[in-house]
Order: sequence, then structure tokens, then C-alpha cells
Amino acid sequence: MSDLTMSGFRPASRSRSTLPTVILFGVMLLGGLGYALYGLITDMNAAPATPLAVGTLVLLGVALLVALGFEFVNGFHDTANAVATVIYTRTLSPGIAVVWSGVFNFLGVLTSTGAVAYSIVTLLPIDLILNSGSTAGTCMIFALLLAAILWNLATWAAGIPNSSSHALIGSILGVGLANQLMTPPGIASSGVQWGQALKVLEALLFSPVLGFVCAGGLLLLGKMLVRRPELWREPKGDAPPPGWIRGLLMLTCTGVSFSHGGNDGQKGMGLIMLILIGAAPTAFALNRAIPESATPSFVQTSHQAAAIFEAHAQGVAGAVRAAAPGDARSVVADALKTGALDRPAVYAALATLSGDIAQQIQSYGAIRLVPASAVKNVRNDMYLTAEAVRLLPKSGARLDDRELGTLKTYAGVLNNGTRYIPTWVKVSVALALGLGTMVGWKRIVVTVGERIGKTHMSYGQGAAAEITAMATIGLAEFYGLPVSTTHILSSGVAGAMAANGSGLQTRTLRNMALAWVLTLPVAITLAGMLYWLLRILFV
Repeated sequence: MSDLTMSGFRPASRSRSTLPTVILFGVMLLGGLGYALYGLITDMNAAPATPLAVGTLVLLGVALLVALGFEFVNGFHDTANAVATVIYTRTLSPGIAVVWSGVFNFLGVLTSTGAVAYSIVTLLPIDLILNSGSTAGTCMIFALLLAAILWNLATWAAGIPNSSSHALIGSILGVGLANQLMTPPGIASSGVQWGQALKVLEALLFSPVLGFVCAGGLLLLGKMLVRRPELWREPKGDAPPPGWIRGLLMLTCTGVSFSHGGNDGQKGMGLIMLILIGAAPTAFALNRAIPESATPSFVQTSHQAAAIFEAHAQGVAGAVRAAAPGDARSVVADALKTGALDRPAVYAALATLSGDIAQQIQSYGAIRLVPASAVKNVRNDMYLTAEAVRLLPKSGARLDDRELGTLKTYAGVLNNGTRYIPTWVKVSVALALGLGTMVGWKRIVVTVGERIGKTHMSYGQGAAAEITAMATIGLAEFYGLPVSTTHILSSGVAGAMAANGSGLQTRTLRNMALAWVLTLPVAITLAGMLYWLLRILFV
């Protein structure tokens, strides 16, 4: 029996949902679905395209519901961590806490940059991204989302604070490996984008260590600087904390919720955009919000980049520039699959694509005026060129500072045309996260609040853990790195408990470590098997 039970403490997290919370849940659910449907129909009607077939519309609806379902389950795990400290310190009642956290998750998602969303997308196989509307691309989306959802539900049922980010990335790796293994010999195919995958995995590995060390250090520093005994004592009974402590904990909960929305909320956005691009490319493949006034600058930057590529093509450019853009597209796509970008033929192909992109946008007058028949090729050319520019320095390209600056600007305008997220998508994801928290928060909150340390969480320990999580997640969002709110906050709680000499519950830490170790192989296996099964059934 834990010290918590022996002390007579009964967590407020075990209180039942109130009627206002249930009503609010229903209103948010219906309002969110209605707004998402309205945004989807409005965007599709604004694009000059043939109406989608009924079967395509049904598949699009199911795919979007599965993607939002992932974010809903994400709320069980990750957003619940943000409210654990304010619930266990009696700062807020459970009903108010989950609504408060949901509001700031919502705001965090709305103000997010989209960088994390597309860092997730770059992990996917190139050929599946370019053909996201194909049957194989649809199988990819369903396999990785279903695998992540299944593992999240399994760990949630066991009350283990597992990482949704970890599960999603493992699923993406599983799909990439399966795609590579299923491709017939002699046919170029991309699998896992290991360079980007290692970068993401390093962030996932380093962030829990950072959470443990920084939260522990922050607690010790706070005890030296803030000589207020009530901040470091266990709460007594059901009384709320003093006003100034309550304000501090509400501030840290707000910061974690906002940062979580800005980082984790994006992970489903990129996948939702792939679904939309695959089903309705004319409406969603290109950013039609870019004004016509931006066209001259876009064309000029494209020509400047083409000149740099030609200069590095060493005489091959002329021959490739005369070839069809489709040939150049294949050269760049194959180079991205193999990573061999620093070659004259690739520079020549990039010069062709850059020149063709500029010519088409100039002839149509603006990105939003690209006709339906040309949208897919223009979008793929822009995506391939931007990816190649991003990876050129890592492949050994010898570019001076002027060239690097020009190409960075060029990649920016290309990404602005293809990497965007409609407001209705952000709102839908934010609501899915919040609703997931309102339904499934209890299991994870109890684990974080009761089962990490051997004594009840003090106000200072909760604040130290949340300040660390807020700062770490915010920095990760700024640099476009997906990290796990669950890992950072739970390791922060453990660090604060350890630094305070409160003791740690070995069984809980062992279960959390086991879930962390098993997530990648389980998600990889589940996603790979689902992808293989779906390909066998539908391709």
C-alpha cells in the first residue's frame, strides 16, 4: 500500500464528471464536427474542380475521422499530464481543469507554425507522399494511424503514460519499412527517411532526460531562493493552496497546455493534409491563400535558384533543361530516395524543375489560379525541389553563403505554397485533443499524481515539473521537433520527487520504461502488418 493511501489522501481526480462538463462535451463535439464539415465544403467549393465521387467522399470522411481519432486518443495521454498537478494540488477541480487546459490547447494549436506537422510528414516514404491519393498512399495513412491508436489505447487502459508521439513515429517507420520490403526488385522505392528519423528519435530520447534533470535542479534552486515553507509542503486535506501558489500552478498548467497544443497538436495536422491532398488535390495541394501580388517575387526567386543549380550542373544542365519536366522529376525523386543529391545530373534536374515551376506560375498569374489538370505536378515539383534544397548541404554540396541564402529563401517560398494548414483543420485537431482529455484523463492523472513518487506531490514539485515541460515543449515547437509531453512531464515529476528525497515508486517507473522501450518495436510491427494487409486486400 502506498504512502498516499496510508495518509488518508483521496485524489480529487476520482470525482465524477459533472452535468455541465457532459453538456459542454456534447456542444463542443457537435460544433467541431459542424465547423469541420463547413470548412471542408467551403474549401472544396472554392477550387475549380469536378465534384468528388460518392465513394471518394466516404473514404475522405472515414480517413479524417480516423486522423481526428488519433488526436482524441492523444488527449487521453498527453493533455492529461498538463492537468495532473493542478488537480492533485487542489488548485482546480477536475471539471474546470480539463476545460481550462482544453482552451489553452486550442489556442496553442491555432497559433502553431506547422513546422512540427511537416517534420512528421518528411519521415514518410517519398513515393507515398507524392502519390498520397493512390490506394497505396491511403493504405499508408490508415495503417500508421490505426497502429498508433491501438497502442495508445492499450497503454491507456493499463494507466501507463505512454507517448503518442513515440507511437506515431514508430508507426511511420513501420510503414516505411513495409513499403520498402514490398517493392519488387529493380524498382526504385523509398523506405524510412533515416536522417530525419534519427533527428526526431534523438529529440524523443533526450527530452525525458532533460525533463528529469531540469525539474530536479529547478526544485533545488527554488528551495534555496524561495523561503516559503508552504510551497514545499504536502497539501493538507481538501483545502486549496494559498492564492499566490494557486496562481503559480494555474500559470504553469496554462503554459504546458499551450505548449502541448503547439507541438503535439500538429502531429495529426500533417497527416490530415496528406489525406486532403490525396482525396481533393485541386482544393488542398496548393496554398490558394497566397495573393497574386506575390507572383513576381516567386518567379524571380525561382529563376535565381535555377541559375545556381545550372552553375553546379557542370555542363549537364543544357541537355536536361531541354528534356521534359517529368524526366527531371524522376531524377530528383530517385535522388531523394537514395540520398545521392550532390551530382551534376541532379543539379540539372533541379534547374529544370525550378524553371518550369516559375514558367507555370507566371503563365497562370498566381498559385491559386493553377488549373486542376496541372495541380498535382506543380505541387510535386515544388515539394521535391524544397526537399532537395533542404537536404543538399547534408549530402556534401559545396555552396557558398550567397547561394545558401538564395536557396533558403527559395525553399521558404516553395514551402509557403505547399506546407499550409487551413484554420478549420487546426480547430478540429484542437477540439479532438480537448475532448479526449475530458473523456480519458483520469487514468493518466492518477498515475502521474499518485504512482510516481512515494509521497503526495507538493506545490513546488508540481510547479517545477510543469515549468520544465512548458519550456522544453515550447523550444521543441520553435525548432520544429516533435517531442513527448508525457515523457517530459512524467520524467519531470520523477526528477522533482527524487531531488526532494520523496522517493520513487519502482513499479511505476519500470512500467513506464517498459512502455517506452516497447513502443517503437510494437508500433513498427503493428503498422507494418496493417500496411501489408491493407495492400494485399485493396491494391
